[in-house]
Amino acid sequence: MQAEIQSYNDAQLSSDKAICNLLAATIDTNLPEAENKLWHAHPVWFLDGNPIVGYSKLKDSVRLLFWSGQSFEEENLQIEGKFKAAEARYTSVEEVNVEDLKRWLAKAKDIQWDYKNLVKRKGRLERLK
Repeated sequence: MQAEIQSYNDAQLSSDKAICNLLAATIDTNLPEAENKLWHAHPVWFLDGNPIVGYSKLKDSVRLLFWSGQSFEEENLQIEGKFKAAEARYTSVEEVNVEDLKRWLAKAKDIQWDYKNLVKRKGRLERLK
């Protein structure tokens, strides 16, 4: 795990830190080819410069976000925003279903919308995969 992501995780309260560490470890294991960094102050993983998955501490939970998640057709992911993103929120590490997370990460490799060029295309998303 990158030092800046570990620092982000370490800055959380213990229950949220456990969630963040589990998410980061599972994402790193299942997306070993992904670049990861703090992006807009939150841990995000990218494939070919395109944001795929990330998480952030909200007031009442830790939000796991998949940029193309609405296309996964997964009932445990909720619609987020006006594009194709979907999320899951966790308040304890026990709520994280690692098998679901692994399945979502596999779909994240295969189902991608081009967020990298969203501004250049004036807000129009195109499917990459």
